[in-house]
Amino acid sequence: MLDAAVRTFAERGYRAASMDDIAEAAGVSKPLVYLYLNSKEDLFTACIRRESDALEAAVRAAVEPGAAPERQLWKGLHGFFSHVADHPYGWAVLHRQARTHGEPFAAEVQLLRDKLVDLVTGLIADAFSRAAVPAAGPAPDPGPDSASAADPASGSAPGGLPEEEVAALAHALVGAAESLAIRENGRPGRSAEDATSTLMNFAWAGLDGLMNGRRWSPDR
Repeated sequence: MLDAAVRTFAERGYRAASMDDIAEAAGVSKPLVYLYLNSKEDLFTACIRRESDALEAAVRAAVEPGAAPERQLWKGLHGFFSHVADHPYGWAVLHRQARTHGEPFAAEVQLLRDKLVDLVTGLIADAFSRAAVPAAGPAPDPGPDSASAADPASGSAPGGLPEEEVAALAHALVGAAESLAIRENGRPGRSAEDATSTLMNFAWAGLDGLMNGRRWSPDR
């Protein structure tokens, strides 16, 4: 029934889709739909949550723990774009319908975005931890009384980049992935691997520069 509901909402939109449409697409009676879910709002929310959980699970499953940082990011992004390509109706529900019809639907999508940002924040922080090089240059030899770079009180992520900047980079990367997925989904001749390569070429050069102490400045 949820499969039919997701497709109907994606094709017709939340407001235009009716419970009669969904029941017909699912091959069940409308009373049966209401038996499981009390209203169209409840059904739409259930669709959003299912698609959100599936997308998050796909990205997490794609990441290879212990792999090189660029490999982890590549795999996570590839998992994202592959899932979006394989589930166009789910993506349409999340990013064309849920976000445009206000609360409580937009809040459900924001929850998914927050989870993805948290995941990417961890990947970026791990990359800087492995590089062990502050963004502004080589790390000085810490004395016995020096605070650890990973100390939350220091306000810096491992590797010396401020935690706030790591979070900002994660937000920017997730936003770029979402925007590119909207453009690429269903585009002839473009694959999930193409989209992943595009975003890695855009993002990794900057991240790699930061990890190696090369910070861009407008004064250059």
